[in-house]
Formats: sequence, C-alpha cells, structure tokens
Amino acid sequence: MVKLLLAQDHQKMEKMARVTTALGSNTISGCTMFCHLDAPANAISVCRDAAQVVVAGRNIFKIYALEEEQFVEKLNLRVGRKPSLNFSCADVMWHQMDENLLATAATNGAVVTWNLGKPSRNKQDQLFTEHKRTVNKVCFHPTEVHMLLSGSQDGYMKCFDLRRKESVSTFSGQSESVRDVQFSIRDYFTFAASFENGNVQLWDIRRPDRYERMFTAHNGPVFCCDWHPEDRGWLATGGRDKMVKVWDITTNRAKEIHCVQTIASVARVKWRPERKYHLATCSMMVDHNIYVWDMRRPFIPFATFEEHKDVTTGIVWRHLHDPGFLLSGSKDSTLYQHKFKDASRPVDKANPEGLCFGLFGDLAFAAKESLISGGGDSNRKPYGSGGDRRYPIFFFKKPDLTEQFAHESSALSVFETDLESSRMDWFVKTARRYLLSGKPFGELCDHNAKVAKELNRPQVSTTWTMLRIMYSDPGNLATATSISKGGSVPLMNSFNMKEIAAGGLGSESRLDRGKGEIRQDTIHLDPGNSLINNNDENEETEGSEGPADYLFGDVELEDDDLYPMEHENPTAEEAEYSLPQEAFPLRHEIVDNPSVPEHLQDKVDSPHVSGNEAEAVCLTPIKSFSLISISQPLYESHLPASFFSPVVREMLQHYAEAGDVQMAVSVLIVLGDRIRKEVDELTQEHWYTSYIDLLQRFELWNVSNEVIKLSTSSAINCLNQTSTTLHINCSNCKRPMSNKGWICDRCHQCASICAVCHHVVKGLFVWCQGCSHGGHLEHIMNWLKSSSHCPAGCGHLCEYT
Repeated sequence: MVKLLLAQDHQKMEKMARVTTALGSNTISGCTMFCHLDAPANAISVCRDAAQVVVAGRNIFKIYALEEEQFVEKLNLRVGRKPSLNFSCADVMWHQMDENLLATAATNGAVVTWNLGKPSRNKQDQLFTEHKRTVNKVCFHPTEVHMLLSGSQDGYMKCFDLRRKESVSTFSGQSESVRDVQFSIRDYFTFAASFENGNVQLWDIRRPDRYERMFTAHNGPVFCCDWHPEDRGWLATGGRDKMVKVWDITTNRAKEIHCVQTIASVARVKWRPERKYHLATCSMMVDHNIYVWDMRRPFIPFATFEEHKDVTTGIVWRHLHDPGFLLSGSKDSTLYQHKFKDASRPVDKANPEGLCFGLFGDLAFAAKESLISGGGDSNRKPYGSGGDRRYPIFFFKKPDLTEQFAHESSALSVFETDLESSRMDWFVKTARRYLLSGKPFGELCDHNAKVAKELNRPQVSTTWTMLRIMYSDPGNLATATSISKGGSVPLMNSFNMKEIAAGGLGSESRLDRGKGEIRQDTIHLDPGNSLINNNDENEETEGSEGPADYLFGDVELEDDDLYPMEHENPTAEEAEYSLPQEAFPLRHEIVDNPSVPEHLQDKVDSPHVSGNEAEAVCLTPIKSFSLISISQPLYESHLPASFFSPVVREMLQHYAEAGDVQMAVSVLIVLGDRIRKEVDELTQEHWYTSYIDLLQRFELWNVSNEVIKLSTSSAINCLNQTSTTLHINCSNCKRPMSNKGWICDRCHQCASICAVCHHVVKGLFVWCQGCSHGGHLEHIMNWLKSSSHCPAGCGHLCEYT
C-alpha cells in the first residue's frame, strides 16, 4: 500500500513538472505598472498561468488581471452588506494545481477556502475554525490538490484535507507563535515552520507527534522562510534581527552557507526563478524598498525597487520560470508590477575605493589602477607616493559571461607600520590592572597612577596624581599622601596673603579659635619649585609646635608680598620683626568693636570675599602677628569640585582626541558625579562605545562587562541587558513556562530537575536547546565527556559549548 502511494505521488510530481515546463515555454511580457487599491494589502498571490493576481487585506479581497500596460479588476470577493471577519485576511495563497482554488488566513483564527468556479456571488467554499488565535500563514501542497497547511499565533500548525470538514493532523511547535509555514518543493512529505522564539523546525506530515529537526536560525522572531526552487536542501529565512540567512539542510546539522545583513526587520523572502543565488526581500518597518540580493555579494543589493511609499507587505515573482517580473503589494494601497530591467542598481553608484586598518596597524587602500599610478596626469601626484608601501597587488578576474556583476579592476596597496611602535600590550595590561571601583577615591587614583608609571606612561600617571590632589577629601588627604625624602614639605592650604594683610581674616576670635588644632592637609611639592630655601629641615618656627607650615597664595605673589620668615631663637644682632597694627597711618581713631550690620558680617566671614571687599566691611582691628606663627587654616581649606571641572573636562577631551579613550572612560567612572554633568551624554556614550569595542576586540570580556556596569551613561548601562531573552519550556510537558518561578503552571512539576542526579537544581543550570533537558553544570559536563546522548534518555545528541 505504501509503495502504491509513493508511486502515485511520483506520477503527480512528474505531471507537475510537465505542467510547469509547458507554462515556462510561454513568454511573459509587460512593463512596470501599478494600480491604486481600495485599502492596504497584507498579502498577494498569483495564479499558475501568471495572468491574474489576488490581493488580500483587512478591508480588501480582489482579483486583478495582468494585461500589457495595466491592472484590470476582475472580481471582488468581499460580498454582502456586512462582510464578516472571515474576509479580513492576513495571508492568501492561490493553488498552483487548481486555478479555481484559493485559501486565506483570517485574523479571527479561521482558515477559509474559496472556489472561483462557483456560479453564485459568494465564492466561499469551506471554513475551518480550529485555531484559537490569528492565522499568520496558509500554504497549499505544491503537488497535492486537497492538502492545505496553516500556522497560527496559538503555536499550532494544522494540516487540512479539503475533502473533510476538519483537520487531519495537528503539529505543536512548543512555542508561542508560528510565523510562517512552507511545503518543500522537492520533498513531498517535508515542510518548514518558523517561530517567534527564533527557531526553525522541519516536520514530516506523516509524524505529527514530533519534529524531524530543529535549529536556532535568528536572534529573535523568524518572520519568513522559503525553499529554493532548484536546490532541495536550501532554505532561506528572515527575521527581526535584520538578517537573511540561507541554510543547507542536507547535512547532519543545519549549516549556514550565506548571510545578508539588511537595514530593517525582514518580512518576506522569495527566491528569484532561474537564478540560483538571487533572493528578493522586503522589510516589516522603516524601509519601503524591495531588494534583490546576490548571495555571493551580500554587502550591497544586486537590484532595488523604490516605487512604494509605505511598507511593502507582499512580494511574489510573476511566474515560476520568468525572472523578469516581480509583483508587490503595500500599505500605501498600491499594487505594482516591477520589470526587472527597470530596477536601480546600487552597485553603479557605489564608491570603487576602499580603506581598511589591520589588527596590527597596517593600512590597506584599494582604488582604480589609474588613481594608484597617476593615470597619465603629470600634474597630479599619485596616491601612495609617500610612506612605506609594499609592492602593489593587482586583482583581475576572468570575465564570466553568465555573471551579471560589473567588472572592475583595482590595485591594492598595503602600508606597513613598525610593530614595536604599534604594540598594544600597554592597553591590555592597563585594562586588566586598573581599579575603577571598590576602594576610596584616593586609593583608586594612587593605584592607577602606579600602574601607569610601571607601564612607562608618565603623563597618565601624573594625571591620576593630580586628580587625587584636586578631588580628595581634605580630612583624608594626609592619609593618602606621605612626605617624601626628596625635599617634599608640608604646605598650608593656599590663600592670598594680600587678603590677610587687608583684613580678610575676620576677627581676633577667628584666629584664636584656630589655635591648637592639628593641621591635616599636606600635599607634595617638588623641591625644585619650592619658594622657601631652608637648610634645616627640622627647624621650628616661632609659635609652632612642629615643622613649619609655609603659606602660598592662590595667585602669583610679587616680591613685596613675601614677608621675612623669623627663626624661633633669633640672634642678638637681629631684632624680632612684627607687622604693625595698621599698614598706613590712621586718619582717625578706630573705635573698639564697632557694630557691623548682619548682611555685612556674613560677607566678612565668607572665604570668597575679595581683598577690596574685606577692607570695606572688616572694621574690627586685629593684633599684629607674624605670618610664620599662623599654622592653621583661616577659612574653609578645600576648593569645591566645580572649581576644577573645566580643567578636567578639557583634559578628558584631550585624551579622547588623542585616541586614548581608555583614560577618558576610566576617569569618567572613577570621578562619577564629580564630572558627569560637565560632559554631555552623547560624548560620554561615544567614548564608552569606543572603549567597549576595543575591549571586545582584545577579548577582554570581563573588563568590558565591568565598564558597562559602572558607566555613567544610561544608554551604555543597558547594553548587557539587551538581546538576552530566555524562552523556557517545561522538561515534562514541553509547554512554555511563565516567568513567575520554576514550577510549571500546567503539570505542577519542577522544571529544574537534573537529568543526571534527578535532584532539584538550585545553582548553575545548563540545558540543551534542542531537547530542553539539562541539570547541574558539573554533572552535565561529566556526562557529555563519556556520552553524546541526552542523559534523560530522549535520544537527542546534546553538545556542550
């Protein structure tokens, strides 16, 4: 019985081949033309003799005749005063064996067949309402008249025998949604289905219990698939990841043999007749054009149709054996016939020059031979005349009459760089050894400065040291800084001596309050820049209990502003000198403790008051004192962080423009909110993106992930959270699980059971994407060392990568 069926199927396929061959002998003629539709189209399909096309949508269902120069409406299938939702179509297909048979996928979950041979106005033939949600795709068997396949949003596929009133087989894809189903043209029993979770499954219509093969084709939903009309093992898929991929199904594991990167989500793919490597695609959003790609050159379209003003929803080649005409429907309510000769060729507008850097700094430059050699123009200097250039390499391809690519000859020049000067060891070592968080700010700066110094990068090391000095907490600065033996001396916090002499100290009580406190602020000073020459390092000054605190102004001091510095035990010849109470003779008597208005008193106490303002508002006399005797801060000792922000911002821009985005990003992270608001978000995002790209090129994945987590840019923080979607199925009932926990809502079993030890997995869990079985990471790894079969006994060949 089985042999008889196979023989009949073989006869049918031979009959189909004779029919298509006969049709192929007819020449198709026409031109590029279009017509306006009553509503946007969702799908189109052409009849077997290429004379008519059906257009279906939510509010349109019509048949048009294809004439030489125009479309002519032949039949409107939406009849009745109140058309039901059965007329709202998501997909339509015209049977290639029976010219009177149509099938539509309705948005209400119904599968409807239409018989154009009916004498009545209503051509509806059969109605199948077994799907629970929208039907996304319908497909007739290429050689079997009564076999129809459907794929729905409910995750099921159903096979219908049109001689019966219900489906004969139901296929569960164990996924959320079926986006496309396609019968194989060369294999009678096989069909392919694409899913929302990125998988593609191959089924045998005789075995509805389990798929024959499954593989992950895209990162995200797979919206469409199409079998190659000539090569039985090629399957093209398109997805939301903007990729078009061609898979070889004849191998043990599905092998990706071609890949095209487009600019938008791929909604439809259709192989071009009589052209083995040509494939037409259209996008689901953003891009309105139709592209024809040659798989051998995936970087630029072979041809482009740019007529539509809105998203293209359906494409179909007019005839199985004619590559010259393409039909398309769109949301702009137009139906187009595109003549391939009228298509634009992007390669004609492409730049024939190319430039690329190698991993080790080599520069490759390709251009026309005339540009390289000078092209006979004696006045123009040819490219590549300067610098160290290797011998030019010329590429000439033998002309191939069957190939439709434009033939160009080019010359390639390679400029080499000195390997020693372009080594990037310092970048890798710096990235690995830098500390960006986890310690106090001063320790981070000191550690990074030490790393930079050890890697012979003195400028970077000095930058880290200056950042620590500028931004450290004055109370903690002494702990992070030590007095070196090379002549570094402790410094009092800087302020202007002119302000002191002018009376900016406030009052006597302010001076008295500062006595007896221990000075904590010390910073390094280079001995060559010291303004004080003191031979005795341990010499104490008058009125102090330890080493001298020398005063330095915020601005450059003149010679007259420096007061002589006295020793504690002056000699007999030198009388002790002290400042007079007033710098100039008094013109009137100063009253003791005059009253000062409150608003002026506040102004006097401010450390930011200028010298002239201090003279105007400070009316309280002060006792004469020696500058050396002052060892305590007279006002707030630390400058605000905003004071240094402009300088630091310019420093970051300098490093970024010089190409050292590593330093710019590291400082951004370590400083955090101190500098974040000073650099605009777009600039920060650009620096982070560049640095992360460099880290990933050197395979520094951990450092890259740390930079992403610590980044101050919101656009960067979410990088390691995108494109990471887990679709988990229960290992018992095979149904998708909710995100509430590890207990399946349907069978109430724990999904995280180890297939080796049969205990609940509470730590790292690894599972096979093919069979959904898994367990403890160590158990599975040990199992797969000795056996390639699934430990659960399902027979699947699991592989740990």
